[in-house]
Amino acid sequence: MIIAACAQAAARRLTRRAARRAVTTAAGTCAAAAATLALPGCGAAGRSAPIAHLGPPIVIQGAYIPQPATPGSTVAYLDIRNNGPADRLVSARTSVGGTVSFLAPDGLQDGTMMLKSVPGIPIPPHSTVKMNPSGPRLRITGAGPMHDGKDIVLKLTFAHAGTLSVDALVTNPDTSGGSYVLG
Repeated sequence: MIIAACAQAAARRLTRRAARRAVTTAAGTCAAAAATLALPGCGAAGRSAPIAHLGPPIVIQGAYIPQPATPGSTVAYLDIRNNGPADRLVSARTSVGGTVSFLAPDGLQDGTMMLKSVPGIPIPPHSTVKMNPSGPRLRITGAGPMHDGKDIVLKLTFAHAGTLSVDALVTNPDTSGGSYVLG
């Protein structure tokens, strides 16, 4: 509303052709001014304006867990979208207990992908980390029962973004429920 009024006032003072160009420029200038007023300490006489949020820095999608072949031991796959600066996944927990550790690819040996335990998973800025069968993943051991079609909660803790929760669907690999195409 303020941006439109500001742009219209600037456009009235110019010729029609120049006015079209000015509306775009004035709208940008007014938007910048409005954004500045929203910053803490930049509002009117001691009043604080709310800070505009551009969305969460970390978004977790497509989480699923293949039903364990061995009770209490499986992996979790998911996509982590980072919309902000670099971060790092530093710990994880499940709603069914057990221990969650991180695995990352460590090259091929005799045609088999080798994995190594790592202390965390780096999440580069403005990118998506796909935790899938050929990439990093969560290893879950000593967990309680996980049944096909049920959700468990994963609580992921990031160095900067804090702790986020996501529902992960338990899938049955024997019925095509363990395919990464779910994510």
